[in-house]
Amino acid sequence: MNKFTSQGLISIIMPVKNAGLYLDECIQSIINQEEKNWELLAVNDNSDDNSRAIMEKYSLIDQRITVLDSKGQGIIDALQSGFQDSNGSFITRMDADDIMPICKLKVLKEQLEKKGQGHIATGFVKYFSANTLGDGYIHYEAWLNKLTKDGSNFNELYKECVIPSPCWMLYRSDFESIGSFDSPIYPEDYDLVFRMYKGGLTVIPTDKILHHWRDYAHRTSRTDENYMDNRFLEIKCSYFLQLDYDKTKELILWGAGKKGKAIAKYLVAAQIPFRWICNNERKIGREIYGKILETVQMDFNSESMQFIISVAIPDEQAYIKQTLAFSGCIEMKQTFFFC
Repeated sequence: MNKFTSQGLISIIMPVKNAGLYLDECIQSIINQEEKNWELLAVNDNSDDNSRAIMEKYSLIDQRITVLDSKGQGIIDALQSGFQDSNGSFITRMDADDIMPICKLKVLKEQLEKKGQGHIATGFVKYFSANTLGDGYIHYEAWLNKLTKDGSNFNELYKECVIPSPCWMLYRSDFESIGSFDSPIYPEDYDLVFRMYKGGLTVIPTDKILHHWRDYAHRTSRTDENYMDNRFLEIKCSYFLQLDYDKTKELILWGAGKKGKAIAKYLVAAQIPFRWICNNERKIGREIYGKILETVQMDFNSESMQFIISVAIPDEQAYIKQTLAFSGCIEMKQTFFFC
């Protein structure tokens, strides 16, 4: 088989860390793609199983597959190593334990060619597992696909990562303009999505399932400390202060649970002035991190306030949304839901 043609080439960057159990199925799903003009940069991230041998087997069968060794340690170094050797005018990422539907690359590429530069092509995801999926994954899949259906992903950016890490495609020029994989920040997928948002890219709506996402007990997102809750809160707070915080408005933190306290601690450390409100009568009037908790019974002013909401209970979130919307507050302008 010819290696590839350079025009319209898709570069697939795939870090591989001890994925031997799933690699055959994963790579075969790439080879089976309807879209044929692609290259796979399969980057061995210091695996100590048979991953590299499996990748080399396929590279001998298909010249579009290049096997590399990471120039460092960890997924960010592996992604950078793969991108440095890539040639495509389109860039995407794949996880070594997942599966591509046969139409995935074709659909993502066609979306971008139709809309042009400045856009993000993505798709619905479907979780699968040898065991029973947890409710958290089921809810995340439904929430993510709902956003993707109308391209409103960035509207809920501060809740969770709104674009699946192994199911996006960008023009190379757009990818390079937002810094490609050249960021040391974990979680690296969430950081990339914030940089897509910062770069003004637009999500293309779709309702097609374009990625099968495998869940299992030792998946990296379950076990690596870089994907723990505290890392997600840190990245949310950091980007909020960079991108959406309006110093001319009074910042209000709503909620004093575990996440609310973590956000408050971050804001205090960053020397950001804010008021802290909650509806828990046992906490109102208490001092935490040098801040006195106040009642939610106050006048809300959309012209002079911004709100970070850390309340996760759905009924309470609905009440808060209704209350703030009635006061004229607009989400992602005056109100930012962090969970």
